[in-house]
Amino acid sequence: MTVPFHTADLLPLFLHFVMLSLLAVGGAITTAPDMHRYLVGEQHWLTDAQFTASVALAQAAPGPNVLFVAVLGYNVAGLPGAFVTMGGIMLPSTTLALWATRWGRSRRETRGVRAFTLGLAPLTLGLLLATGWVLTEPARDSPGAMLLVGLSTVVMARTRLSPMWLVALGAVVGAAGYA
Repeated sequence: MTVPFHTADLLPLFLHFVMLSLLAVGGAITTAPDMHRYLVGEQHWLTDAQFTASVALAQAAPGPNVLFVAVLGYNVAGLPGAFVTMGGIMLPSTTLALWATRWGRSRRETRGVRAFTLGLAPLTLGLLLATGWVLTEPARDSPGAMLLVGLSTVVMARTRLSPMWLVALGAVVGAAGYA
């Protein structure tokens, strides 16, 4: 059972999404459990089914993954809810990113900024490899799929071929039933 949303609730909704924005390391989707806790469990503005359908609908639509936040806000409070939740999730992280970029650019030759930048390269590579490994889990029992993963890794590391060609190759191989 959902509770009606009142206009006075827009400010608390906005502030909650501002807080989530500052915690969203890895994107807004990483804060979905807390969004669920707040919108469904605490405020009762949405049901479990509405929350899940909102996220699924937004993830299926083309565009940035963060759009699920607008769909949640819309389902809570209509257009004002969509603006409030998107503004709350985007404003702090965007402001922080712009400030950090400008600060880093103006100090790019300092030892600390160079060390930080150089240190991010292996960290980013490690995170990408870990994500790739996690995403291959369903296909690890298929030698064809793992061969395709290995081939894609080598091609991406050694050529400037667009990844879209490898995605298309994977689709053809999958449709043919080889992976």
